[in-house]
Amino acid sequence: MPTTTFDHLTAPKRDRITAALLTEFSAHSLATAQVARIVKQADIARGAFYKYFADLTDAYQYLYGLALDQIHQAVPTSVSDLDVTATYAAVRDFVDQATASPYYALIQRHFQTNEGLLPVAPAIPATMTAPVWAAMVLSHATIKEIMLRPDSRTASLARFQTALRALAD
Repeated sequence: MPTTTFDHLTAPKRDRITAALLTEFSAHSLATAQVARIVKQADIARGAFYKYFADLTDAYQYLYGLALDQIHQAVPTSVSDLDVTATYAAVRDFVDQATASPYYALIQRHFQTNEGLLPVAPAIPATMTAPVWAAMVLSHATIKEIMLRPDSRTASLARFQTALRALAD
C-alpha cells in the first residue's frame, strides 16, 4: 500500500500518479511494467516513486484496490442473506458497464496475466453463510469469464442466474 508520504500529496499530484499507474498497468503486465514509464508520464522523479510505493507490486496493489473499491460499490454487502435478484443485477450491470469503466483494461489484464502474481486475497468474513460465499465465488467466476470472453456474456449470465436460484432454494 502507498506510504503516508503518498497520502499527503496534493490531490492533483496523487491523481496524476494514479493515472500514470492506470496507463502502465492497463497496457503492460506486472512482470513487464516499468517504473521509468510511470515516472515519465506522472512527471515525478524515480526516487519519488519509491517514496510513495515499495515497488511495482505495491503500486499495482494500490491501483487494483482502487478499482475493486469502485467495482464493489454496487454489490450487495450482506454476509448473511443471499439476495438472488440484487446479486444477479449487480453482476449483470457490472459486465454491461465494464467497458465504460476506466478500470476495464486493468481488470482484463489482471485476469489475463497478473492474477497469479499477487498474494492471496483477503480472508472471507466468518459470518458469511455458505450460499452467500458460493454466490460471491460464482459472481467473480462469471465476471472473469465474460471479461476474458465477451461473446460468452449471454450464456454465462444465464448459467449464473440459474446457479443463484439453486443456491437460494
